Amino acid sequence: MEGLSILLVEDEPFLAKVIKESLEQRNYRVTLAGDGSKAYNLFLNHSFSLCIVDVMLPFMDGFTLVKQIRLLNTEVPVLFLTAKTGTDDVVEGYHSGGNDYLKKPFSLEELFLRVNELIKRSSVVPATPPDLILIGKYSFIPHKQTLEYSKVIKLSHRETELLMLLYKNKNSLLNRKYALITLWGDDTFYNTRTMDVFISKLRKHLGDDPSIEILNIRGLGYKLIC
Repeated sequence: MEGLSILLVEDEPFLAKVIKESLEQRNYRVTLAGDGSKAYNLFLNHSFSLCIVDVMLPFMDGFTLVKQIRLLNTEVPVLFLTAKTGTDDVVEGYHSGGNDYLKKPFSLEELFLRVNELIKRSSVVPATPPDLILIGKYSFIPHKQTLEYSKVIKLSHRETELLMLLYKNKNSLLNRKYALITLWGDDTFYNTRTMDVFISKLRKHLGDDPSIEILNIRGLGYKLIC
């Protein structure tokens, strides 16, 4: 498991220390956040193989945090830790985007088993882009970098990447900072303006189908409606 990175979100210092050190002994790289807001900012700026999230957190509870994470990434496995044992709480955990639920108190061996299983499941089938994607009346062919409707539009590499990212989050918010870091490596003002230019180009390319929109959600990001 060398090199796999875990985001651990736990506000109880002793438990957080025990979990972090135990996972690091198994060669995981663990980043610790003591509250939901800090965890969200870490997720925006770093890539993680797994998130372990306590439900009861300061500033932003675990359910809300994972809902926000799912707007950015639908694939990363999430393991909830909680002292809550009610069925409604478990259901809410899964509805918010969690993949598994571990009730406190738990043994470290059980935690290791859950972590190992989630990571194994997430890597069974690597995600590969489809050969053809339908966006409204358009056919988007990523490997050819083309959009086809009444004519064939040749896309640049960056236009293709950005449209793919928008499509993966279609009808949901694509967070601006996440898109910038994913495609450009940082969220500088220059790169922000550059991405705005590419968004305008994509709007023009898709302009022959009025059912398609790329909305600018002010201060947050973009939403592809199709």
